[in-house]
Amino acid sequence: MSAYYSVNSYDQNMGQPVTVIQKSVTKPGVLRFEINRSITGMDHERYSIEQEILGTRPPDELAKALFNLGGIEKIHMNSNVITIDQAKGQINPAEIAKTITEMFTYYLPGVEVPSFETATEG
Repeated sequence: MSAYYSVNSYDQNMGQPVTVIQKSVTKPGVLRFEINRSITGMDHERYSIEQEILGTRPPDELAKALFNLGGIEKIHMNSNVITIDQAKGQINPAEIAKTITEMFTYYLPGVEVPSFETATEG
């Protein structure tokens, strides 16, 4: 089973859309997602709900946002693959996909896109 989530409703001419695909796994309580950009390079990042996340790198911020959804015990990230161990109960995979997409999409409606002139001033 693979589920494709397209959460990009913004102007497709601005920025690179984030594609999130839920992949099937054989272990109950585990969700696996693949996205179209690398989060960790070639590193493995592991997070647990029991440990405070002190970093501010993109994988750290994504893990914090995912844990804030509730229902997640552990997260493992390697390049563009995100594996989630669910706590007892269920979490909606569409909410996870939406969180991932919104974390890495910068050109959403209402967000002012910086101009070249603004970027070179200062």
